[in-house]
Amino acid sequence: MPSSTKPVIAHLAASASALALAACTTVGPNFKAPATPSGAAAAGYAMAGDTQPTGVSLSPEARAAGPWWQAFGSPELDAAIRQGLASSPSVAEARATLERAQAQLRAVRGAQQPQVDANASIQRERINLAAFGFTGFPGIGSIKSPTINLYSVGGTVSYDLDVFGGKKRATEQARAEAEMAVHQADAAYLTLSSNMAMQAMKIASLRAQMAAVKAIVADDRRVIDIVRQAEVAGGEAHSALSGGVAQLAEDEAMLPPLQRDLDNARHQMALLAGKSPSEWTAPDFDIDRIVVPADTPVTLPSELVRHRPDILAAEADLHAATAAVGVAIANQYPDIKLSAALTQEAIKPGDIFNADAAAWDILGGITAPIFHGGTLKAQRHAAEADARLALARYEETVLVAFVQVSDVLSNLGNDQQTIASLQRAADAAASSAKDTQNALRLGGGPLLDVIEAQRTLSRQRRALVEAQGRRYSDLVELYAATATDWRPAAQAEAVTPAKGR
Repeated sequence: MPSSTKPVIAHLAASASALALAACTTVGPNFKAPATPSGAAAAGYAMAGDTQPTGVSLSPEARAAGPWWQAFGSPELDAAIRQGLASSPSVAEARATLERAQAQLRAVRGAQQPQVDANASIQRERINLAAFGFTGFPGIGSIKSPTINLYSVGGTVSYDLDVFGGKKRATEQARAEAEMAVHQADAAYLTLSSNMAMQAMKIASLRAQMAAVKAIVADDRRVIDIVRQAEVAGGEAHSALSGGVAQLAEDEAMLPPLQRDLDNARHQMALLAGKSPSEWTAPDFDIDRIVVPADTPVTLPSELVRHRPDILAAEADLHAATAAVGVAIANQYPDIKLSAALTQEAIKPGDIFNADAAAWDILGGITAPIFHGGTLKAQRHAAEADARLALARYEETVLVAFVQVSDVLSNLGNDQQTIASLQRAADAAASSAKDTQNALRLGGGPLLDVIEAQRTLSRQRRALVEAQGRRYSDLVELYAATATDWRPAAQAEAVTPAKGR
């Protein structure tokens, strides 16, 4: 190519690039965070007539000073949850999913940059001179087609001008998906820690129930001793002993189901800890050593939508779906790409870097969709439907979150009333059982009254420890439902991909 044409080509290429860059735009809808749900503006979560708990306060900022489970004052619980966070496969899966999303984001970002590739080759070829009309020359005779070695080395540079912003939207989509993975990882941490805490409360409750039943069994044995003493003294017939023995057998029969549930809870906790039951033993949680927080701060509805990880993940999913609409729209517009290649070729290795061995080309290409059988339009409509679907999922996630918090607050209020009532009933039953036993010992009361009073006490004691266990479980659920975050704000924000990058 004559050297005089090179400035012309360079000028034309530069002009085309400048015009293309000036025309760049980003098609598709720009994402806007969904409007704050109407329920988020409320001052609380309760429906009219709900039972409200004491010791729970609404706060605009409900961050805890440390891991939320430390509010229960149990070192065993703290150690078990940390074990789970370190070893649980579900947490490892969430981490891997996050790393994959972040790597995909870097890959999509990289596709926006110029792509540079190097190439080198060695080939042996026979040049067919006859194809070019060279079969021989007069006086020389025929010419044989030569066989040569061809050595080449070079590189190419290509760049998509992204005139309509399809790649920018793809990067925006990948960034939103990475942000969604961050929140899903947060949800996995919260789910694991709350599930382990729930199992810990279940273990503590079952152990307390078993202790109550064992105390009742001990009382049954004392009643039998009283009957036997009365029989020896001639104040009671031998047949009266059968009632006490039957009560003892009935109460002892309550222990195996409790032990079964306890074993299952311990095994489940090992699973959550990422261990098999044979290699890790769940702690013997004691309900008397678990502290009921004096005050539990609960985030306001307006803040819940900004802190709860499943809501944030649903919002990020909506963002990704909105960006995907832009990608689908950009695919309906022309695409302009620039590329340049420089190749050094020679039939001898020593000549490959000579100036005369250089070959180059510059290309500006445009691809415009004309007819694709309606595929591109259908893909755009599908992307728009996905965005509407993501919006519906977001709205449903918010509503479910509000209902969960409402449920657990109401449950806690009912728990407190139930415990207070059962405590009074247990105290009265214990006093009645003591009176009937004293009356029987002194010969002033029938054995039937003792057995009935003991049965009543048995029911009240177990009901009380069951209610206490439910209260602890509901407190755990409250922390999980309100997504109490123990990290400093700066740390929580640092793991989220920046929206402006």
